[in-house]
Amino acid sequence: MSAAVTQGSPSLASRLSVAAPRKKVARAVSSTILALVGVMFLVPLVWILLASVDADAGVAVALPENWTLDNYASVMTVDLAWRPLANSMLISFGAAAITVAAALLAAYPLSRYQMRFRRGFMYTILFGTGLPITAIMVPVYALFVTLGLLDNLWGTIAFLAATSLPMAIWMMKNFMDSIPVSLEEAAWVDGASGMTSLARIVVPLMRTGIGVVFVFVFTMTWGNFFVPFVLLFDSDKFPAAVSIFNFFGQYGTVAYGQLAAYSVIYSVPVIALYVLVQRLTGSSFALAGAVKG
Repeated sequence: MSAAVTQGSPSLASRLSVAAPRKKVARAVSSTILALVGVMFLVPLVWILLASVDADAGVAVALPENWTLDNYASVMTVDLAWRPLANSMLISFGAAAITVAAALLAAYPLSRYQMRFRRGFMYTILFGTGLPITAIMVPVYALFVTLGLLDNLWGTIAFLAATSLPMAIWMMKNFMDSIPVSLEEAAWVDGASGMTSLARIVVPLMRTGIGVVFVFVFTMTWGNFFVPFVLLFDSDKFPAAVSIFNFFGQYGTVAYGQLAAYSVIYSVPVIALYVLVQRLTGSSFALAGAVKG
């Protein structure tokens, strides 16, 4: 037996010696690829920060020779920044709130009840998440003309909420599946209805999931350019994603410094919302104490 082990150990050692360099090479290649991808994302961010304080900003990434805050002063006006940002907040918050409420009500029966066509319905929702908005904008535009909803902020909010709903339902159901049904069964025994258990048991325990869905919908709506550009005509109703066109002049001229400063201001509400939601929702469902109790 010892002889057999002795004879077999060199082959095992040789295999390990060959496998170790391969792992090192694979790790080095993957690290290099990740570093390149990180640089590709980092360079535009560095350009935005540097160009926003550069009096002679251009398309190249370079340290400013003339540092200035005039770019921020130029864009911080009612027409350029505050009204478009207020419109963006209204559209994004409205669409996110409607989507979260509708997704909660739609995901609850899909998560809790055994329905005959549930699998087919979920696949239909999954298909809706991959449907491009550009493919349906022509019939949607005709529908808005018929209903008289063109150049209407609330109509735009409703459409953006509808386009975000399939992914929101899919995500909300997955979060809701992680909450034990036994908690609701105890409430049902005490006479609670389905809506009562949803409001008092499910919703408090899935705050993190609701926060994730809210931030996801808000971010997607905040950066949506195409839908408001097609459905809104009055410049006073344009969100910030559309009004950014003001920095692109005729004949290819671009105010790079002001564009960079506007981009920094434009990104602040999303970052603030992410931090706020993270603090309010926490990082866990805190189910352990509920199950034990």
